[in-house]
Amino acid sequence: MPAIEPRRIRSFVQRQGRATRAQSQAFDKLLPKYGVPDGMLDPAVLFPRGRRLTLEIGFGDGANLIELARRRPEDDFLGVEVHRPGVGRLLMNLEAEGLGNVRVVCADAVEVLEGRLPDACLDAVLIYFPDPWPKKRHHKRRLLQAEFVALLAQKLKAGGELRLATDWPDYAEHMLAVLESQAEFRNTLPVGGYIPRPLERPATKFERRGLRLGHPVFDLVFLRR
Repeated sequence: MPAIEPRRIRSFVQRQGRATRAQSQAFDKLLPKYGVPDGMLDPAVLFPRGRRLTLEIGFGDGANLIELARRRPEDDFLGVEVHRPGVGRLLMNLEAEGLGNVRVVCADAVEVLEGRLPDACLDAVLIYFPDPWPKKRHHKRRLLQAEFVALLAQKLKAGGELRLATDWPDYAEHMLAVLESQAEFRNTLPVGGYIPRPLERPATKFERRGLRLGHPVFDLVFLRR
């Protein structure tokens, strides 16, 4: 009898019921234009210019990706998001603004990293305000775990950036502890800890909501050794 592989704990819960009609139409009509084919993702084919490539994991409604793509037309961006409404919204905005330096994947980021992206292909990875899973019994669902950070290290080029932000203090402490335990990464602050909020990081919906609730915001930037 073949061995049964253990079921992987996912860091997200599927929520597909809130897409507007426009978002659903954009998903169906525009994903073939801005999306990527099934199978291995070859950055040289997706982005033949060969410029700096940034991956944003869990881009939400895509506001951050849109702003970065607008500010940095010389760079290329790949966004991965599992929730279709957010993907649809991003696709609508990409089409409206005529931005051609973004490609979109609607899939589980872990599966994309494990099986579809080659090693050492990314210049930067952005993970902004991931689900904090605040209840202690759900901490195992948090995206930032040692195995996931090791996977990111495989996909980042030497010197590549890992940028994170959260408005949950205990998740910030968890992120910092996990990253500082990984030999493949070093904190950009020689003394360790969190950096001041980067001026170049666009504010996100989740950040603004956290600030309205009185949450502090924590930013981290680590470099791939």
